Order: sequence, then structure tokens, then C-alpha cells
Amino acid sequence: MLPAERSPPICVAGGVSRPALTTAFAALLRRDFLLAYRRRAELLQPLVFLLVVITLFPLGVGPSPQLLASIAPGVIWIAALLATVLSLDSLFRSDFEDGTLEQMVLSGQPLALIALARIVAHWLVAGLPIVLLSPLLAVWMNLPDAGVPVLIKSLAIGTPVLSLIGAIGGALTVSLKRGGQLLSLLVFPLYVPLLILATNAVSSAVSGLPYNGQLGLILAGMIAALTLAPFATAAALKLSLS
Repeated sequence: MLPAERSPPICVAGGVSRPALTTAFAALLRRDFLLAYRRRAELLQPLVFLLVVITLFPLGVGPSPQLLASIAPGVIWIAALLATVLSLDSLFRSDFEDGTLEQMVLSGQPLALIALARIVAHWLVAGLPIVLLSPLLAVWMNLPDAGVPVLIKSLAIGTPVLSLIGAIGGALTVSLKRGGQLLSLLVFPLYVPLLILATNAVSSAVSGLPYNGQLGLILAGMIAALTLAPFATAAALKLSLS
């Protein structure tokens, strides 16, 4: 009997098989998680900043439950946005400074895949904890129960957009000595529509108004950013390394 023929590997651009891309993606995620574990103090800084801002805000504006409930969506989202921006400057900088980023480019793996792995790791390390802490933040800010689920949903689909868009800015400024200041100027205008939609969705839920439209727009933005941001980040990295 003739031996069974093996099916040829499914190939993508550049002749790299999908199993090889999956293995490379998993290896990049594992490496980023190990680096994050070794830099625990640096990792906790954005979360500490988030908690300090949310904790001190009621002390500054007063303990009025009605006032806190009305400003809670905006305060929580602004704090989450600022905490995310604090961690964006280090997204590619350490690899750029020690030459690892250049070696990744020369490895033959798609640069967009490398960028996507770094973005996913950044969200899991910096964005997901914000989502998990959001119920506690909502209670502290006296957000009504009707707005808590919508706040969690908006953060769950909105914080990935922060990481995706922020990665483009981080890649563009990675070769600059004081890129953090320029990074903030680049990404803040792009975050404004997301901030408006998210806070409006939570406020609408608290008022008993429809909010699915706002969440739908945020989800559409996440899909668009997930589709385009890795390639834009790869192009920005090539520009910074040239």
C-alpha cells in the first residue's frame, strides 16, 4: 500500500505556515509576560496611578453622592486613559534600546505579528486589570447599579482600542529621547471619540436611555483598530528603525 500523503502546510504571505506563525505568536506572548513579571514595580505604576486618582477625586470635589454619581463615568474613563498612556512609552523602548527590536525585524517573522503580540500582551498586563478593578472603582465613585455593567462592557471593548492606537504612537516615538511627551500629544486626540462614546453609554444606562448604539460604535472601532493597527505599527517601527 502506498503511504498516505500528507496535506501540504497552509501558507501565508512570505511562505510562512500558519502553525509557525501561531508558535511565534505564543513565544512572543510568553516572552512579554516574563519581562512584565520581572518588572513588577514598573508594571504596577499605572494601576497605582489609577487607584490614587479615583481615591483622591471624591476628596477633592466633595462626598456628595449625587455629584459623584454624575461624574463617575468620566472620571473612571479619564483615569483609565491616563493610566494606559503612562505604560505606552515602554511598549517598544526597552527592545529598541538593547537591539532586540532590530533582531526581531531581521528574524523573518512578519513585523505586524510581532506588533500584535506586543499589543495583546500590553492589554493583558495593563488593560485587563483596569477592567477587573472597574466594579470596585464604580462603587467608590457611587455609580448607580444600572451603570456598572455598561461601564465594565465599555472598558472591556474600549481598553483594547487604547492599546492598539497607543502602539502606533509608541512605535513612531520609540527612537526619540523624550518620546513620551510627543506620544501623549499624538494619541490623546484619537482617544477623544472613544472617551465621549464610553462615558455617554454609561450615563445613558444610568438615566434609563438606550446605550447599545454607543457600545456598537466602540465595538466597530475596536474591530477597525484590530484590523489596521498592527500593520500601521509595523510600518511605524520600520520608519523608526530606518
